[in-house]
Amino acid sequence: MPVSSGGQTIGEYEPRAYPQVIKYMGSKAQILDFVGDGLSAVSAHGRPLVDLFAGACAITAGFGDRFKVVSNDIQEYSSVIASTYLKRAESIGNFDLVALASVIAERNIAELPATMHYPATSTLASFNKIEKCNRSLLMKEFSTSHHLFTQIYSGTWWSAEQCIWIDAIREVLDGLYQDGHILKADFNFGLTCLLHAMAYTSQGTGHYAQYRDAKTVEGMADINKYRRTSVPVIFRRKFDLLLAWHLKHVVDLDHELVALDYRVCLGKIKKSVVYADPPYAFVHYSRFYHAMETLVRYDYPELQFMKDSVVKGRYRVDRHQSPFCIKTQVQGAFVDMFEGVKDSKSDLLLSYSNTGMINIDELIGLANNTFGRGYRVWFEEMNHTHMTMGRSKDRSRKVMESLIIAKKL
Repeated sequence: MPVSSGGQTIGEYEPRAYPQVIKYMGSKAQILDFVGDGLSAVSAHGRPLVDLFAGACAITAGFGDRFKVVSNDIQEYSSVIASTYLKRAESIGNFDLVALASVIAERNIAELPATMHYPATSTLASFNKIEKCNRSLLMKEFSTSHHLFTQIYSGTWWSAEQCIWIDAIREVLDGLYQDGHILKADFNFGLTCLLHAMAYTSQGTGHYAQYRDAKTVEGMADINKYRRTSVPVIFRRKFDLLLAWHLKHVVDLDHELVALDYRVCLGKIKKSVVYADPPYAFVHYSRFYHAMETLVRYDYPELQFMKDSVVKGRYRVDRHQSPFCIKTQVQGAFVDMFEGVKDSKSDLLLSYSNTGMINIDELIGLANNTFGRGYRVWFEEMNHTHMTMGRSKDRSRKVMESLIIAKKL
């Protein structure tokens, strides 16, 4: 059997294949073998793996059968997805969630005025009237317990009918969990499938920064294709496929699901291997994924206003602002990370791409200064295709992916 330079078998660091559930910019799903090489370089076997900025959970999913994983992200939707890869959902398969939700959804859809439904074909002018009618639900008073998506998002990334289905499935999951019919892992599994259905019925480009407007006949046709896509069909399909994988492959190795600021998380860990992939973009990731956070929290958030109108993106007032996305704060943010890793006597694997806010030489200098003589710091490189989630011209771009490694001596 092949052996790495650290004396461990290469197989110990091979990632498992896993089903992805959401569209996510900068996903590390394509570089898991590269990360596995980094784990081998620090002889990671036997220590917890801390996925510090888990996001869509590529690292958590890829190595969750080899390590005890501490999956952390300040955005709560990430821990829901991580649960699906790490915690066994033994009861959720006993329920037909779509059938249960259909009772709620069909009743609420029947109450929509005819002017909110999308025909297979229409003129551009009439289509935009339907869009406007859907968006008017933002000002409607609702008496039902679960109407968050119907009120906030109708006519944006989803139609009113699609939003009603999202709310209905969420209501069924809440009821089953609150009545003790399912456990937290089951609830998170169902919610993960709903996040998937959201992503693949959305008329956006794979994130939720801003929805598209129908400005041309061609654009209208593409938007309408998504408007008429069935939430329950997408949900059920993913549910069945994901559950089959889940029951076959998920083993709970005392994994931990955490939703903390990275500094707080580092302050709580024991000696581990920390994998960090902080958001380097100048635009905050919370701007792209706020709708997923709202589905998970389901807290009827206060929305941002500009000039007395709700902003087009329907952003939460309390959405997270990462210091890694702020030019004046990024150096201090990295120093805080390095100090947290050092304090716990852990090793660090830090992903870096050349689209970043800080150049790699500067970053390695910060690492060397912070870790000091007790650590060896170096980096490895590979070419990588970074997903941008653009609909057309710029769906992906080539970047140089680097892995900065800090190993305690």
